[in-house]
Amino acid sequence: MKLHSTVLCLVFLSFFSTISAQKIDMATVKGGVYLPLYGTADKLVTVSPYLMDVYPVTNADYLKFVKENPQWNRTNVKSLFADKSYLTNWTGDYSFKGLPNSPVTNVSWFAAKKYCECQGKRLPTMDEWEFAAMANEKVQDARKIETYNQYILNWYETPKTFSNPVGETFKNYWGIYDLHGLVWEWTLDFNSVLISGESRKDVDKDSNLFCGSAAIGASDLMNYAAFMRYAFRGSMKARYSSQNLGFRCAKDIDN
Repeated sequence: MKLHSTVLCLVFLSFFSTISAQKIDMATVKGGVYLPLYGTADKLVTVSPYLMDVYPVTNADYLKFVKENPQWNRTNVKSLFADKSYLTNWTGDYSFKGLPNSPVTNVSWFAAKKYCECQGKRLPTMDEWEFAAMANEKVQDARKIETYNQYILNWYETPKTFSNPVGETFKNYWGIYDLHGLVWEWTLDFNSVLISGESRKDVDKDSNLFCGSAAIGASDLMNYAAFMRYAFRGSMKARYSSQNLGFRCAKDIDN
């Protein structure tokens, strides 16, 4: 009877340790109203509260995923869902170069989306990502702070940051690391900003391929750091992958 009680106690502790770890792994972003770069002064966007991963998905995380879902390993992935550079920095289907706690890169949007779904999560929307990423260590919106934007621009010029471990950049106002300074990240609706909203204008253009279109209707022409993010997203297609592009997951807050 004593042994049985001990086992139950261990299971109980293990269960709550897991729950606790899950809470630590995601930060709560309370949401609010903000003016996105691509918006106009009279079109504020409301972002509902949500959860976001504290760190980007790592090589070790993604290795576990492909082992459990072999259709997404480097050999088996369908060309419809990933281009030839998918996991090209790995040495095999189940082995990678670099550190286990470095962010996984060379992952397509389709693969990132599937990974998040397998965790019971999803990719963050563009507005959710930008809302969280506009915070520095102390304030929710640091976009008007020159040193903050310069920090981001300096990162853009720094080579091979994708090989660094997660968690070495600053923890922002929401408790999230690495939104700047490590890798670029996929969003659920990464190319939606390029669509004009009027079908007559969109018939003859491939919006996924127009980098410069990300600047249309921008609310802050001086925010070059954000311009570069939008331009990069605008140059991508969902099956593309890149050495400096990773991802993290988000989740709705249950009411």
